[in-house]
Amino acid sequence: MNSSERRMKLILMLQQSNSRITVDKIAEKFNVSRRTVFRDFNALSEMNVPVTHDKYHGYGIMQGYKIPPLMFTNKELATIMVGLNFVKSQVDQKLIEDAKGVELKIKEVVPDELRDFMESLEERTVVDPYLNFGAEKMEGGDWYVISNAIAENKTIRFNYRAKSTEEISSRKVDPYIIVFYRDHWNVIGHSHKRDDTRNFVLDRMSDIKILDKEFVPYGKIDVESLIFRSDESSEKIIVDVYEKALKRFQANLPTKIIKKNKIKPNFFRIEFHFDNLDFINKWLLQFPKDVKLISPDSLLEKRQKLLKEMIDN
Repeated sequence: MNSSERRMKLILMLQQSNSRITVDKIAEKFNVSRRTVFRDFNALSEMNVPVTHDKYHGYGIMQGYKIPPLMFTNKELATIMVGLNFVKSQVDQKLIEDAKGVELKIKEVVPDELRDFMESLEERTVVDPYLNFGAEKMEGGDWYVISNAIAENKTIRFNYRAKSTEEISSRKVDPYIIVFYRDHWNVIGHSHKRDDTRNFVLDRMSDIKILDKEFVPYGKIDVESLIFRSDESSEKIIVDVYEKALKRFQANLPTKIIKKNKIKPNFFRIEFHFDNLDFINKWLLQFPKDVKLISPDSLLEKRQKLLKEMIDN
């Protein structure tokens, strides 16, 4: 245990104790010398922690004192930095700016040694480098307004730009969950217009308003079912996957596998539903020799057409 972690635990120990604690008991607790304990108390004093002392009973902490909200161990801070670096690697410019703001606030309040630790991690911890360095940053939609509506079970109203026609229409939705994929935010909720669960891409939404109307979800919200649900627009897709590529295939497949069987010594037959055949057709091309497309016929036709266009170009 390093000194920062030990001193934080010492504050918690004093705060949670109903009586004063002697130096000997503290030294025994942390397996350190009495001199180290006195050094820790001097450090806490420099941090303006209101430690009290009674020569007969030992040390305590001023009643009502609350531990500062931003006191982290190195491991906790490293976890935060990995999370912030992941957010900063994404393509959503607003999200990146928010992550940088959080990082600056943390740096303002942590001790110098932890600030140096943060800056070292910031420079040397790279998450998702292809997105971080290669992707163009863009506005990803007002996820924060929608997250507030979700937290309060409030209906939202917004204008929505259709992908196919670019036509803009007014929508009213009870938002259930907000989902961030690799390059965009989505909100999934109950559409008043369709009277059904629908998915909306945030960067096609504008003029988002939170209404006063509260909603009660239709039954318990099942996040996994909402994300991987199948509807009338989905088709069942069947592929055979080479065993050596199976782990990568499963980890990156943008939907849920509904059936998996080993059919040959080195191949698995995989079944899943997907509602965008053009997207999944291009996605499957990253497995040129390891995945064989079995059905549906419509996807096989798209595969042949796409490959012909690639060769002709």
